[in-house]
Amino acid sequence: MRILVTGGAGFIGSHLCDRLLSDGHRVLAMDNLITGSTDNIAHLSGRGDFSFIHHDVTNYMFVAGELDFIFHLASPASPADYLAFPIQTLKVGSLGTHKALGLALAKEAGFVLASTSEVYGDPLVHPQPEDYWGNVNPVGPRGVYDEAKRFAEAITFAYRRYHGLNTKVARIFNTYGPRMRADDGRVVPSFISQALAGDDITVFGDGSQTRSFCYVSDTVDGLVRLMASDFAGPVNIGNPDEMTIGEFADFVLDSVDSTSSIVYRELPMDDPKVRRPDITLAREKLGWEPGVSLREGMARTIDYFRDR
Repeated sequence: MRILVTGGAGFIGSHLCDRLLSDGHRVLAMDNLITGSTDNIAHLSGRGDFSFIHHDVTNYMFVAGELDFIFHLASPASPADYLAFPIQTLKVGSLGTHKALGLALAKEAGFVLASTSEVYGDPLVHPQPEDYWGNVNPVGPRGVYDEAKRFAEAITFAYRRYHGLNTKVARIFNTYGPRMRADDGRVVPSFISQALAGDDITVFGDGSQTRSFCYVSDTVDGLVRLMASDFAGPVNIGNPDEMTIGEFADFVLDSVDSTSSIVYRELPMDDPKVRRPDITLAREKLGWEPGVSLREGMARTIDYFRDR
């Protein structure tokens, strides 16, 4: 197939391009490079089955020739990024998704929206199943990302119902791996970078809040399986193995063999206290579950950051 990946120069997007190419597809990556980088796709330069389009998806999208599928991953995806680019985050979730869906409709292409566990907000149901509607503060600083993705899901399902478009929605939970930016503000690159440098590891809150970490190749596999399925979603793509941030900080210190200390700072507004996916639907509908252990995935990620 000929497949477009918006946000294709980003962390997950670039790994998705790699996977699609390895599966024999032709891939176009589209990115405005606000948070993505051509460094992530430099190894694909010169391939006849890959091309890059420098474009902002909130503007009219033109792609010559046929398209069979679109993966819509374009968006700032870390708190540091969507707090730095709040208007752009809202625009890419709304206007960008509208433009990408319009292109899919014009090309009669399938469409996968990369949504997020953030649609559950600071959840009152744990673990989070897909039929939970969430606990989101629409006017808080995180709301620009949460509500952008909630709108993106709504318009994606509207196109499915009204136009009969083959759309699917994946809700991605905390994903980590090589090509994350050290300064993107997420806990994995922050802790690893601090530990490697011998700096204090900064834990926000008392460390009792929980997260579930999924290695990037597992997340990408879930997206590809969703593309190939008859299931519209939404479907959670994440690792159900939950741990506290305090436990994770200790794990990073041990993995890096670092002498860094742990310091505590005030928990940001609306930061989720718990986060763990219920992946029953992913197992039943996609035959998917994560296969890379935290120890294995973190070893690869630490090596990536150590090399840099």
